[in-house]
Amino acid sequence: MATWLLNHDPTAAATARRHTRRTLTDWNVNEDTAYAAELIVSELVTNAIRYGAPPLKLRLIKNRTLTCEVHDNSATSPRLRHARTVDEGGRGLFIVAQLAQRWGTRYTADGKTVWSEQTLPTPASPHSEPTAGSVQ
Repeated sequence: MATWLLNHDPTAAATARRHTRRTLTDWNVNEDTAYAAELIVSELVTNAIRYGAPPLKLRLIKNRTLTCEVHDNSATSPRLRHARTVDEGGRGLFIVAQLAQRWGTRYTADGKTVWSEQTLPTPASPHSEPTAGSVQ
């Protein structure tokens, strides 16, 4: 598990992406999952800056799944919107929903945590049989 406090300003999303990339590299998370996690974290942090209240906290948890959590001190509920082609915003949670296996909101006494879960690929066993078309 890794946790960071983030500044409540426009640079927080970039800072959160850097923390996420570095941590997932250290945890040996595959490139596709790490890239999706960076996008998810960026969207969740951006929403927290736009609609939430400080302080902001990012937490990553690697277990059977990869969980990304962003906490802020507002109880305002995030909404999944379907932006029109001409809309400049409104796609953040839609992107999260497309990239994550599951996502949701958990309310606490001091605000809310918006979370997402991504499936982690199962590492191949060194004793597993090769599949058709695989190269040894």
